[in-house]
Amino acid sequence: MKIVNKFYPHALVIVGFVLVSLIYFYPVLQGKQIFQSDIAQYIGMAKEQNDFRAQEHTEPYWTNSAFGGMPTYQLGAKYPHDYIGHLDDALRFLPRPADYLFLYFLGFYGLLLVLKVDPLKGFIGALAFGFSTYLIIILGVGHNAKAHAIAYMPLVVAGCIMVYQRRFIVGGLLTMFAAALEINANHFQMTYYLLIFLIVLSIYFIYGRIKEKDLKSLGFAFGTFAIAAVFAIGSNATNLMATSEYAAFSTRGKGELKINPDGSRITENSALSRDYITEYSYGITESLNLIAPRIFGGSNHENVGTDSKMYEFMVQQGVPSNQAQDFVSGVPSYWGDQPIVAAPAYIGIVVFFLAVLALFLDDRKIKYVFLSGAVISLLLSWGKNFAFLTDFFIDFVPMYDKFRAVSSIQVLLELCVPVLAIMGLQSFFNFKEINSKKAQKGLLETAAVSFGILLILLVSKSMFNFAGASDGYYLQSYGPGFVDALKEDRKTMYSADLLRSGFFILVVFAAFWFFIKGKLSQKTTLIIVSIFMIFDLFFVDKKYVSAKDFVSAREIENPFQETQSDVQILQDPSHYRVFEVNGNFSSARASFFHKSIGGYHAAKPRKMQQLFDYQIAQNNMEVLDMLNVKYIIQTDKEGKEFPTVNPDANGNAWFVESIKIVTSPDDEMQQLRNIDTKTIAVFNVQDYGSKFTDARLRKKWDTRGTITLQDYKPNYLKYQSDNLNDGIAVFSEIYYENGWNAYVDGTLTEHFPVDYVLRAMEVPGGKHTIEFKFEPQVIKTGGTIALISSIGMLLLLVGGIYWNRKKGLKS
Repeated sequence: MKIVNKFYPHALVIVGFVLVSLIYFYPVLQGKQIFQSDIAQYIGMAKEQNDFRAQEHTEPYWTNSAFGGMPTYQLGAKYPHDYIGHLDDALRFLPRPADYLFLYFLGFYGLLLVLKVDPLKGFIGALAFGFSTYLIIILGVGHNAKAHAIAYMPLVVAGCIMVYQRRFIVGGLLTMFAAALEINANHFQMTYYLLIFLIVLSIYFIYGRIKEKDLKSLGFAFGTFAIAAVFAIGSNATNLMATSEYAAFSTRGKGELKINPDGSRITENSALSRDYITEYSYGITESLNLIAPRIFGGSNHENVGTDSKMYEFMVQQGVPSNQAQDFVSGVPSYWGDQPIVAAPAYIGIVVFFLAVLALFLDDRKIKYVFLSGAVISLLLSWGKNFAFLTDFFIDFVPMYDKFRAVSSIQVLLELCVPVLAIMGLQSFFNFKEINSKKAQKGLLETAAVSFGILLILLVSKSMFNFAGASDGYYLQSYGPGFVDALKEDRKTMYSADLLRSGFFILVVFAAFWFFIKGKLSQKTTLIIVSIFMIFDLFFVDKKYVSAKDFVSAREIENPFQETQSDVQILQDPSHYRVFEVNGNFSSARASFFHKSIGGYHAAKPRKMQQLFDYQIAQNNMEVLDMLNVKYIIQTDKEGKEFPTVNPDANGNAWFVESIKIVTSPDDEMQQLRNIDTKTIAVFNVQDYGSKFTDARLRKKWDTRGTITLQDYKPNYLKYQSDNLNDGIAVFSEIYYENGWNAYVDGTLTEHFPVDYVLRAMEVPGGKHTIEFKFEPQVIKTGGTIALISSIGMLLLLVGGIYWNRKKGLKS
């Protein structure tokens, strides 16, 4: 009975999370799915992989449908012995995206329990965290991996706190499993940001233990973390090893080229350029949309309504009311520093108010850990607007230069502030019971800070010009009246949302004040504060992610419509590639139907991106020829799409008569501008000269033979060659050293890179069968490590349960 009473409140809370998740995303109960733009692109990228998996019941680990060819390690590949993945699937039992919302709630609730928050306040706090606007909007646009990783962050923090509190077994097990799930979520940028916060957390506890001269428990904590880290990493070994291997091949790895496409020298040493890393930098003042959602215009697609100046302007210009109404439902009202914003990162004014209250009332020093995490997160999110700190991190902090969109580090703030808010809520009621005068003083100080910030912003309205970065374009395209109406609506939103935030603070302050004066009970006060805190976030969220974003499952499975160009191209059953000009190398639409040289990915194959920038974008048709681009999808002046046949495509494989020796990647790239790839292949002897002697490569080769593709699968290619003498065959396939093996008549044979991205090999005279098989050793090695680690985790779990039970019986 005691066990039932102990877990009953938590069971109710979990049921509540399930219900809230389903209610918020209620269209999933009708069989609908949310349309996520990034997921639509992913479906295009992963089409060939998923079709192969369904037909062959195995993984290809390679796809030719995007960027000419790339590993599927970051395209949802399934790995052997991924038992942590199975555990994650069990936790995400709800329909998507309700499953991620449920995970938000569950993880944050676990953290609050570790901080000694009672179940009811924990439930309220979890809702406040989960409904933070940024966490909802990333579900709307399809940043599922990011949402996935964020959801497990609180549990990792909870486990670490427990270990530092000397609860080594339970804390260690929680840390181990939570960290394993965090890594399994496969968004290393979020995990990296989590590590930054864990460093702050560790500094706090290490200082405390040293001050207490308790180095023994500190040693136990470090040992516990080491064991947890080994097994958490080991259980994800395949994914980590494969990702690390691919990272060097991707745009996240450091490039080989020293010269820009325009001939200037490359001066950046970071993996990504500084401008690219900091492109999405939060404006310093813009950050105040954390407490007033639309003071910087909300989003690039804001519904300003029919009572707006924009609607009035459109009607005055003779636009029919129905068209004007449609236009004002998506006005580019955002005027902050970032290029594109789908919604403001609003944490909630009530959440902010309670967090400030915690700073005045809560006696626990750990509040400064969460305050520090929030401040560091905010400063780093400013990116180029706070260049001193950002440049330091890019230049000196390991791996920081591998991630872009620095504004997304605000996820730490969105974790820390709700924690402080619930600490503030809890401490207020505790102080009312112990010291009502201190509670009253803290409440007044909090109100002064919160109202003071809003008042300053309201008074400072005249200091802003409300001009956005794209207003010059709107001025040129639509005239000054359009821009004036836009600015007027921005001003209206600015004032309206500040007043809205002020209203919510006033209600919460009044509820607390009446409680102190004995006019309201604790229960009633808690209900009022909770309702306004959650509804504040809920109604903002619904502006950006709602039922209208859900469509039928069929539309999700087929996000791209087949065009007449696609129909025409698909009549050709041979093996070739397609270049969609409008895709500009950044769309997966063509990948859904064809073998495309473009695609959509956060970590594109670096050399293909360079080939596009240096050659394809400069209209070098010879490069399209060597990539076997047989069809080019273009649009005419009227915007009508049509396919063009490229009669000069080199085909699947061909013999060249000579090898052009170069001594650097820059020389190799430069030579591609001037050679006939059908007869000459460029070889970089500096990087790959160990494979062949110069003398062998410099001779003339026989080109009279033929080589044809006989069989094709994403991970297997079979050719038939027929030539009188030895020859050098070039294959229009991407060279990837770690996995692709070449066989001539069943014998493993060396192959090497040419023309910057392609494969080549020496083929002996006569008739031969040539096979390329994708056999990545990293999958086999990683799978073995994952299996051993998973067994170890299971044994530790059983041992931990046994030890705790034994300890409980003794006590």
